[in-house]
Amino acid sequence: MSVVLVNVERGPLVESKHRGSIAIVNAKGEMIAGVGDFENVIFARSSMKPLQTLPIVETGAADHFQFDDGDLSLCCASHNGERQHTDRAASILSRLGLEVSHLQCGTHPPRFQAAFEEVIKEGKEITPIYNNCSGKHSGMLATAIHMNESIEDYYKVEHPVQQRILSVISELTDIPVNDIQIGIDGCGVPVHGVPLKNLALSFARMADPSELDETRRQSIERVTKAMMNAPEMVGGTSRFCTDFMKHMGGRMFGKVGAEGVYCVGVPEAGLGIAVKIEDGNSRATNAVVMEILDQLELLSEQEKKDLANYHFPELLNARKEKIGTLQPVFSIRQTVNK
Repeated sequence: MSVVLVNVERGPLVESKHRGSIAIVNAKGEMIAGVGDFENVIFARSSMKPLQTLPIVETGAADHFQFDDGDLSLCCASHNGERQHTDRAASILSRLGLEVSHLQCGTHPPRFQAAFEEVIKEGKEITPIYNNCSGKHSGMLATAIHMNESIEDYYKVEHPVQQRILSVISELTDIPVNDIQIGIDGCGVPVHGVPLKNLALSFARMADPSELDETRRQSIERVTKAMMNAPEMVGGTSRFCTDFMKHMGGRMFGKVGAEGVYCVGVPEAGLGIAVKIEDGNSRATNAVVMEILDQLELLSEQEKKDLANYHFPELLNARKEKIGTLQPVFSIRQTVNK
């Protein structure tokens, strides 16, 4: 069963509790630690984007269309819709000879308030390029064009683009293709359901691909280095993914997923970490990730100080006064693989 991972404290009371599960795995597939129900099958949501980006490199599309670190990082992104993100997505589409209308991710306003206000002030139309998944979809279109495949249905599960992604996920999670649960993500593409421990395994192999074949190893290193070299593309202003990777200085990479999912790869330790908050509330994930890394003694005192607002998030009222905090309350000291 899941366990209480975070207490939400207001005044003298614990007002709410967020239950969830944690899996910490090495690249050999050994469970280093597990909290809660780490066997439970969950949808990885956007935390799967770094894996979904690998075929862009492996098909040769990234080289053909001259993708740099920022481009590949944007393909892994759940971005804010800031100008830095939309300009880069537009640049990718231009190199593909495509228009914004070719993106099949749907439309929503920029998720960063200042970016949304800018769009309103300038009287711009809100198009799919502002969707937080526009980078991922641009990358999918790149592979389809490079492989001479149809582009109007690239988002459907039966399309070769999605089948290549499914194969990558199967290989890195050790779950047969037919056993991966398929749903539809918020942007219209397939979303993949695997046990939490296998999701952690995939990030462990992304962190330490040394035992994989040369092509896969090189593609993984290119994608993860892109994320760490251009973290501003993965999220944006005031986003944990971006701030976390900036302060880690190339030591770790992380990716959020909707409904309370977060995954981290730790190259120096060869570990993958996967978190699922049972109620789907993502406000608890950052605190849990920071607490895991603290308990694993993987953070310096300066890193803990720089990211303290994510470790112990403050609750503010409408007057911007602190009225509570989120407090991690779990322990990962009990290892499951002794």
